[in-house]
Amino acid sequence: MRRPHFVSAGAAAIVLASLLSSTTLAAQEHAHTPGMTHPAPVQLPTQGGQATFAAIAEIVAMLQADANTDWSKVNIERLRLHLVDMDLVTLRSRVVYTPVAGGAQFLVRGTGDAIAAIKRMTGAHATMVMNSGGPRVVRTELPDGVRLVVTAADTNDAAALAKLRGLGFIGLMTAGDHHAAHHMALARGDAMDDHGH
Repeated sequence: MRRPHFVSAGAAAIVLASLLSSTTLAAQEHAHTPGMTHPAPVQLPTQGGQATFAAIAEIVAMLQADANTDWSKVNIERLRLHLVDMDLVTLRSRVVYTPVAGGAQFLVRGTGDAIAAIKRMTGAHATMVMNSGGPRVVRTELPDGVRLVVTAADTNDAAALAKLRGLGFIGLMTAGDHHAAHHMALARGDAMDDHGH
């Protein structure tokens, strides 16, 4: 008389896994037929890393996609240096705000590399702000930064004055839609007035 054969739980699991594996392989080797669906691919992130890196990557992709890009003039390092300046001014400067008649005064100071960054960024930006019909900016260089006296185009316009003071130094630096075009021009190697890079 044959004795019953008992299989351990571990052995049974191995057999079951083997069967499932061969079934999975067989299923993967099928032909596509109309109406079949597959799981959606994993979505990739939209950011290419740290913000400065991502900004550069975006512009590089745009330049590569443009058949008219003159690669003999392109200077991505110039853009990188400008973005470093932006970081230094945004995160490493000290700003003292004082209201003045018709506007505000900003003493923007730093140490080390931030000093030159403050001078470059405010020099380029003050010109752009005034050329775009924005508030009037009087810029004076200091040993460790700059003094900016910013007055509303119409000093009797209470709403414009409140907005100017509410934006403060960094808000005024970010105002306007010229930044993207400015960065592309830097990357393309275009001549830039009042720019240190």
